[in-house]
Amino acid sequence: MEGLVLCPANYIPLTPLSFLERAAFVYRKKVALIRGNTTTCSWEELHGRCLKLASALSQLGVSPGEVVAAVAPNVPALYELHFSVPMAGAILSALNTKLDAATLAQILQQLEAKVIFVYSDFIKLVLQALTILQEKDKPYLIVLINDNNNGYESPVSSAPQRILDYQTLVEIGQPNFKIVYPKNEFDPISINFTSGSTGKPKGVVYSHRAAYLNAIADCFRYEMGKSPVFLWTVDMFRCNGWCLPWTVAALGGSNICLAEIYGKAILDTIYLHNVTHFCGAPMILTKIAHAIGTNQPLLPHQVNVTVAGVLPPPDIMTKLEELGFNINHSYGMSEALGPVISMPRKFQDDFPKSNEDANVKIREGIHNIMMEQVDVKDPESMKSVPADGKTIGEIMFRGNAMMLGYLKDPSRTEEAFDGGWYRTKDLGIKYPNGYITLKDRAVDVIKSGGEIVSTLEIEGVLIRHPMVLVAAVVAGPDDVLGETPCAFVKLKEGCFVTDQGIIKFCEDWLHDYMVPKAVIFGDLPLNSSGKIQKFILRDKAKAIVHFERTRHNI
Repeated sequence: MEGLVLCPANYIPLTPLSFLERAAFVYRKKVALIRGNTTTCSWEELHGRCLKLASALSQLGVSPGEVVAAVAPNVPALYELHFSVPMAGAILSALNTKLDAATLAQILQQLEAKVIFVYSDFIKLVLQALTILQEKDKPYLIVLINDNNNGYESPVSSAPQRILDYQTLVEIGQPNFKIVYPKNEFDPISINFTSGSTGKPKGVVYSHRAAYLNAIADCFRYEMGKSPVFLWTVDMFRCNGWCLPWTVAALGGSNICLAEIYGKAILDTIYLHNVTHFCGAPMILTKIAHAIGTNQPLLPHQVNVTVAGVLPPPDIMTKLEELGFNINHSYGMSEALGPVISMPRKFQDDFPKSNEDANVKIREGIHNIMMEQVDVKDPESMKSVPADGKTIGEIMFRGNAMMLGYLKDPSRTEEAFDGGWYRTKDLGIKYPNGYITLKDRAVDVIKSGGEIVSTLEIEGVLIRHPMVLVAAVVAGPDDVLGETPCAFVKLKEGCFVTDQGIIKFCEDWLHDYMVPKAVIFGDLPLNSSGKIQKFILRDKAKAIVHFERTRHNI
């Protein structure tokens, strides 16, 4: 149309950096960060520190588009890096602190990071990884984060890497540094690595635009109003803490960082700081439940907690809800910047009979404001499956809060976005009210005779057994049916039950074809994210069947 124009007056590239700029102006003296019971920082002070750190990075030679890595837990420094690194025009990659040295070396080689920020507890791990790389011609610059002020003595006296102190680095920065805003809102802001539960970790690249939009979506997804008090129990190295560092800044909230994440500490912090929200893995619910005392007072107000993964047994959920927790169960992945679907737990057992108010809540959880479409489709025809609560298809997403692609892996990126949708490779079903239920990973599903068996459903029954601590189910080979369920179970300390006892328990809850035909007791292999490595268990199940066949033939 004539007379229209796109110019700086009506178009500015979207970036979550604007959230910190606004927070420093609007909320100024309000507490932005609390570490423990004493260390605090206002939004105005936080903004100033991030500006100086961005300036210092620029002085160190970090150029726009280069990668800055971080190996640190949920400490204030890592929160600051979520703003200061992109302020310098660089790309942040916060790495899992539970990685082994070999995997960390592999990731660092892929990233080609110029600077690595390292929390003092993990300096040995990082130096071991760099020794594996043996890149002495291009030594990495390490910035040590030591918020305990205990001093530092290098565990490797002859380390070729140059090591700087985090606080010292902040001090050399200029407070009037000019922020390097993205010229294009699709420029990368961060790189997050998948947990690698099925193989090699993949670098998932986020854009400024997607991070901005997903941070806004978080306000609706987690029902966050103005000035929330957010307790950091979800790792910031997971999908940039589900984009919540930027969300809390947008709302002028307060961030509470814990030295250690255990049940009593979480409860004490909720009462002390009037925490309103926290997120993470379902295990935090179990930790809290076990820490609840006999005469535990009710929470001062309802506390919203959102978890992603297999929920603990119902008795734990009920115990927490009676105390005052509002528990939401979510589903998502790194490629979608964290959770996509989120629904109050209280609706899950009753959603087929939900009233219209509940149905609206369910649909809001699925069709979030920044995810244009969530569907279950036939992966071949790309047609939506019937919303009958029975027909299985592949869960797929499309929208503005998705990754740009996989780092240095165009073929995997093309495969992931094939057909104009992000293909999760997760199987699910859809109900008439729109709710989508995850049935299983496509690689994990068991094909037994003519039945499709969900390992997640069997695991949900196994953890209800009073003696079972954790369980995983995989496909075991069968001469007649092709595959049958094989359960791997770790019992609670001091407990004992036979394999037949477990099988009998499952028979009371499951169809015959879903009951495990074999039960193996012992520890379960976990990856760095704490996820069970089912590909290892599948190989073990095959080996056990092969051994039994060989022994029988003998």
